[in-house]
Amino acid sequence: MSHSEDQFDPSEGSAWFAEFAGDLRAFLLGVLRNNDLASEALQATWVKAVEQGDLARTETRKGWLFRVALNEALVLKRRAKIQERSFRELAQEDSRRHESPGGSVTRNESPEGFVLQSETIEQVRLALNDLPIEQGYVVRMRIYENKTFAVIADELKVPLGTVLTRMRLAMQKLQQRLGHFEN
Repeated sequence: MSHSEDQFDPSEGSAWFAEFAGDLRAFLLGVLRNNDLASEALQATWVKAVEQGDLARTETRKGWLFRVALNEALVLKRRAKIQERSFRELAQEDSRRHESPGGSVTRNESPEGFVLQSETIEQVRLALNDLPIEQGYVVRMRIYENKTFAVIADELKVPLGTVLTRMRLAMQKLQQRLGHFEN
């Protein structure tokens, strides 16, 4: 396939991306305020540039690339918010159950609702216990101890990116195992 002058030539992609990589990284750091997330967004931007760079005209490539980078950063931010909210809700449900003396049924809860909730909590616990040890540590420290990923990385003496990857993998495994609870 021949490329017109206005189309992106994948063989020139490295040079094109390298021209803007420094500016893109600075931009992504400003948006995400996290070096590891900025690196992840930069990599995703590079993939999109290789796959879809031919959609950008020569005179608009820089703007197109920054728009792609912003979209990738926003995807990461949304994913992080969803994970954070899910973990917080899970932790609140678990703490409410433990606050009830002897695990008794509360005034506003039917016996059927209590049984269903207990079964759900048990399935979540089993799913958490089935995670690889390293992933389980990260999930528990984040949910039950409400620690930031940076603190978790420091305490486990591993890079922040490793902690984020462990959390992402754990979330994927939990979603596969507990996906039927989303209804």
